[in-house]
Amino acid sequence: MIIQEALEKRILVIDGAMGTMIQRYKLDEEDFRAERFKDWHQDVKGNNDLLSITRPDIIEQIHTQYLEAGADILETNTFSSTSIAQADYDMSNLAYELNVASAACARKAVDKYLQTPAGKEKAMVWVAGAIGPLNKTLSLSPDVNNPGYRAVSFDEVAQAYEEQIKGLVDGGVDLLLIETIFDTLNCKAAIYAIKNFFQKDGRPELPIMISGTITDASGRTLSGQTLEAFYVSVNHANPLSVGLNCALGASEMRPYIQELSTIASCYTSAYPNAGLPNAMGEYDETPDQTAHFLENWAANGFVNIVGGCCGTTPDHIKHIADSVKKLKPRKRPEVALTL
Repeated sequence: MIIQEALEKRILVIDGAMGTMIQRYKLDEEDFRAERFKDWHQDVKGNNDLLSITRPDIIEQIHTQYLEAGADILETNTFSSTSIAQADYDMSNLAYELNVASAACARKAVDKYLQTPAGKEKAMVWVAGAIGPLNKTLSLSPDVNNPGYRAVSFDEVAQAYEEQIKGLVDGGVDLLLIETIFDTLNCKAAIYAIKNFFQKDGRPELPIMISGTITDASGRTLSGQTLEAFYVSVNHANPLSVGLNCALGASEMRPYIQELSTIASCYTSAYPNAGLPNAMGEYDETPDQTAHFLENWAANGFVNIVGGCCGTTPDHIKHIADSVKKLKPRKRPEVALTL
């Protein structure tokens, strides 16, 4: 079943946080290094994407837990798997390999799960290649004394994304997810990279999911766009879905998801954090609390895809999946915007 057919029939569930789950393993520097990187010249602890190479067993276990919780869409462990982001660890040359390895971890978990009784009953799960926002932005200067300065160019960002996309596609993903977007110009570079890659590669273009981030109560992205402006800016990509994730908990995200549901001609997605972080940077919202919010969104016809971001676990995803499984998906409006 292609994903468009599934989205017409039911609300799909995307998985929860990868970083939150990795923290539960209490890994040390040696876990991140393994034998291959035992003599690496700088610390690599915290480079979660590297675990797809050094500890693929852990990444596969996390994917499996989300599948067993009811996830229909798995995100690859590639949030920072670009040459630009990996430069922090002097591992830029590993970008392609990281994406292939992470896609393989998710694909392996899916293939095993689909052989179980629960998996055979579900019949279909999709792997989404996660394309993160980068640690450098095209719209904002990192130097307060020089607002015109940029740490990176559009061509450099697009090239880094294209390398990532090649790795994800070669690794066997079904979808491409540009997520946690706080700078729309970075997102546009990712869209350009996707279109450019498939035009040159010759393979059929994979569906594109796009998920932005409203950073605070202003209702704008970090680069200053309103939600409607953001949607208009990316709609030319003909995305499978546009949605929101991260930065906010479900309570704070609700008005923006409601707004998006009225203007988007594509499917809508939402995977909020487990509330707002406490003073220790941890998330206290319980699985039933998060699920209650998302069930309300679904009942009101706001969403087609739901899940969790920072602080969410397989327990959160299980509660969310159970809460929305009998509810109808949002119907897309015939006319979204008059431009």
